[in-house]
Amino acid sequence: MSDPQNDTNLAASTNPADERRAQLAALIPEAFSEGKLDLVALKRALGERVVIEGGERYALTWAGKSDAYKVLQTPSTATLRPERDKSVNFDQAQHVFIEGENLEVLKVLQKAYFGKVKLIYIDPPYNTGSDSFIYPDRFQESKEDYLKRINDLADDGTLMREGFFRKNSKESGHYHSNWLSMMLPRLYIARNLLREDGVIFVSCDDNEVHNLRCLMNEVFGDENFVAQFVWKARQFTDARATTNVSTDHEYLLAYSRTSDFSLRGIERDETKFTNPDNDTRGPWMSRSMLGLATKDQRPNLHYEIVEPSTGRVFPPNPATGWRYSEEKMKEMIREGRVLFPAKDDGRPREKKFRQEMQSDFIAFRSIIDGVHTADGTQEVRELFGAEVFPFPKPSGLIAQIAEQVLGDQDVFVDFFAGSASSFDAIARLNARNGVMRKSVLVQLPELVVPESEAAKAGYTTIADIARDRIRRVITRTRESADLVSTEPKDIGFKSFLLAPSNFKQWRGDGIDTPEQLAEQMQMFAKSEKEGAQVEDMLYELLLRFGQELTTPIEPLEVGGGKVFAIHGRKMLFVLESFTEAMILPLVEMKPREIIAIDGVFNDTDMLKTNLDLQCRDAGIRFTCL
Repeated sequence: MSDPQNDTNLAASTNPADERRAQLAALIPEAFSEGKLDLVALKRALGERVVIEGGERYALTWAGKSDAYKVLQTPSTATLRPERDKSVNFDQAQHVFIEGENLEVLKVLQKAYFGKVKLIYIDPPYNTGSDSFIYPDRFQESKEDYLKRINDLADDGTLMREGFFRKNSKESGHYHSNWLSMMLPRLYIARNLLREDGVIFVSCDDNEVHNLRCLMNEVFGDENFVAQFVWKARQFTDARATTNVSTDHEYLLAYSRTSDFSLRGIERDETKFTNPDNDTRGPWMSRSMLGLATKDQRPNLHYEIVEPSTGRVFPPNPATGWRYSEEKMKEMIREGRVLFPAKDDGRPREKKFRQEMQSDFIAFRSIIDGVHTADGTQEVRELFGAEVFPFPKPSGLIAQIAEQVLGDQDVFVDFFAGSASSFDAIARLNARNGVMRKSVLVQLPELVVPESEAAKAGYTTIADIARDRIRRVITRTRESADLVSTEPKDIGFKSFLLAPSNFKQWRGDGIDTPEQLAEQMQMFAKSEKEGAQVEDMLYELLLRFGQELTTPIEPLEVGGGKVFAIHGRKMLFVLESFTEAMILPLVEMKPREIIAIDGVFNDTDMLKTNLDLQCRDAGIRFTCL
């Protein structure tokens, strides 16, 4: 016979299946729908061919969804090329600006920034029917054609418009599908970049907010929904409203990486706490004691309060009742915690002491007001002297979000950077309180509209505008009297450009004969491409080996040659030349790892073998590319 007590304990014990289910949900949240495992979605997420059989289910689906997952799972062979001439204080800068198609850039960044980003904010196209979308996702083209197209540049270095842009007309039968296919792979990689305590905010309006909510539930898991903020974006009534409704708001959808997340909150207003009666318990404030329930809902909260000194009776509000039970209320009256009004038509209020407050913060409101689109326009006008970018997000909006999430040294990412409002926000916050928040911004070199204010001002692409705004903000920050530090190390940025790899890509397809194989082997006698620059290769390898773009690099002279060191000389890169005289000094430095390209050995296998053996004896990992 079973023991009921033991049965209870067994029921309360951890179920291994539940643990595995939770782990799978954390790893692949899109495989769950309404709390149940969806095998079709799981297969699709793993890149397997999906054939839907049988009954109906709750799911977000659209034409091209499977293809969007294919795009997500296609690896990138591109890299990021440093642009010192377009940067400011390149070597010390903790901010990064990247020019390039954002999906490809995200793929390049994924290894180096996986699980390292605290906050992502993006302002993607709203799908109004008039905006242009970025679609490098032509599913029927070959990988070679795709790679050619993403690097298809005009003579001035801008991406060819026909390769990346097309109107998403509302008359299209795939109007919403196109937008969702564009967003899915980008959101998926964004989730990979977030820390366990990280969060993403996405700006949107009524055109796609319903679909975006469902999509983010799929990618992040509906259990990780934080809030749907309503931002009062419009300051004045829209006189052009054809329905006589002025749409004054937009939305911000927030999702966390895991459910273990909360915003910082708003600092409590200490001026509300005073002590006019010299209460020995310290400063206090008066607050309402009205409840939130009717008598039918909470009968124990509907009773009369009697003032002891006068006998006055205060009946409950029929709609709300009181905040506390009758027993609790009597206790508070005895302790002098209830303030009775001077007038008979007043209501008793609570005396709430500051020392009883468990937190210095109150909740961040889901309705955001006080900063408007017009403020963003004014910021651009003041910086550039012209409206070079239409409807930029105000930096104050992004700053409110960043202040709720980011701490010292935390990483912020915006891969729809536009005019770089987000950099403006981060720079202001850093200058205000001396905290080093690091930013990574990505913007496509989209051509500006001909005859626009931007074109008249000499800008060719939106990326040019963003980069120039960053420079102007840096100048303004350096000149500001509010600057905390006179020489902050983060006042600068590193500029990078999405570019083809500096290394040759092995092609196993199309090799059918020994002669073709020999030709391929000869081509790969050196891994680097002809003309590849040392610094370009260095940053590509940093990304390949999971290092952030702001990782400090120390050039070293070793045995008459040059190496590059990171992390206190624990990792060394040999990219220029190598001689026998360098082996012993390198080994004596006791690095954790040495990475070299094959070309530095000048086809001398003995030299490479000797270095390899010396590293093995010293317990140093040696990698030759």
